Amino acid sequence: MAPKNRIIIDTDPGVDDVLALLLALSASPEELEVAMISVTYGNVPLQRCLRNVVAMFHVLEKEMKWREANGKPTFGALNAYKPIVAVGASHPLEDEELVADHFHGEDGLHGVHTAHPDLSPADTWRTLFGDKVEGATDSDEPPSFSRFFTPSKGPAHEEILRILREEPEGTITVVAVGPLTNIALAAAKDPEAFLRVKELVVMGGAVNTIGNVTPVAEFNCMADAVAAARVYALTSKVPSSTMPPTIHGKSVLGAYPEKLPRQLKLSLFPLDITTPHELHKETFNQKIQPLLKQGSPLAKWTETFLNGTFNKIDSMLGEGHNEGLSLHDPLTIWYMLTRDHPEWTTVPKPEDIRVETCGQWTRGMHVIDNRGRAKPAEVDSTVETHPEDPMDAVTFDEVSGDTMGWLSLRRGNRINRVVSSPGQDAFAGILLDRIFA
Repeated sequence: MAPKNRIIIDTDPGVDDVLALLLALSASPEELEVAMISVTYGNVPLQRCLRNVVAMFHVLEKEMKWREANGKPTFGALNAYKPIVAVGASHPLEDEELVADHFHGEDGLHGVHTAHPDLSPADTWRTLFGDKVEGATDSDEPPSFSRFFTPSKGPAHEEILRILREEPEGTITVVAVGPLTNIALAAAKDPEAFLRVKELVVMGGAVNTIGNVTPVAEFNCMADAVAAARVYALTSKVPSSTMPPTIHGKSVLGAYPEKLPRQLKLSLFPLDITTPHELHKETFNQKIQPLLKQGSPLAKWTETFLNGTFNKIDSMLGEGHNEGLSLHDPLTIWYMLTRDHPEWTTVPKPEDIRVETCGQWTRGMHVIDNRGRAKPAEVDSTVETHPEDPMDAVTFDEVSGDTMGWLSLRRGNRINRVVSSPGQDAFAGILLDRIFA
């Protein structure tokens, strides 16, 4: 049976990114196929993110052998499909690189590679991606865990476009849980091919809540605000209306064509919904301790970086807090596994959410118009019969003084913001049960 959903995961692992990847790979073959893992910089620099992806497959090989020996269920999607792993951008389009190693640890996983060298692959894995490694030769056998993925020597954004061109239109969803640089590069190189995507699911932004790296900005969006603004613009009928301002009159990637075949469907998971979905230390350790005693490699690996994360949260918030690890990135995968569930709800109609790219204090902020003003074209029936060309219809849609088009139906972005899930309190248990069987 073909999988219900086929996805590309664009990621910057990171603690919660790894949990998202594990959740996706633990799915049944009927539920989900991970066609590609596109790696970007973010929580830590690019090569450390890539190392964490490769190390995950190394651990999973050991875990699957352990489960088979002990009569435990193995990961369905991991055994059924072989995703491409491709290396993407190492820095944002225009900004200085922003990392979150203060929270995720220098290696992105709280020192797990040092703590458990037996669970970290030898550096010869780098040859899989075309790197030269001292002591490695062309005759060396590829590492056995590489049977679970296909390494690509091409840039991630080009692999994304290749898959979208080769697969039937509307069959691949891209789930982006890191800075949107790879996505922006793909969209800029071939917007028509990129718009063959079924849906772009984005973990990013803070709309009606506080940010997590500044008072108003969430990390993924702050890390490359220009990339986010460019990608969001593809949801507009007039993408030029929300494109970021150019530097000295010239954009790094250039403008989109005036006419595009369709608008991008973008489902946004901002901090508003992801933050309350938490995994608590007690819940995790109650699940993991019996598996540690039984010798689970995956339990040993995840225990190190998750308890490292819980300890970091404790040090940040002090005694007496009741905060857990917010499951930002895994929530997007749960959506892909259960997207038909009626309790996944979005705002009643797509919102004009824009990304601030120039503000001294507000860079990366998600700006939304909460003034409650009516849009003239919504009450003017003549716009309904007007030709679809956005520029022809703009006269029906303009308000004096509204030069940025906040009251326009043509200009502005159209984002499907997700506002509720099938179970805020239930998700942590579901995550643990799926990953740890």
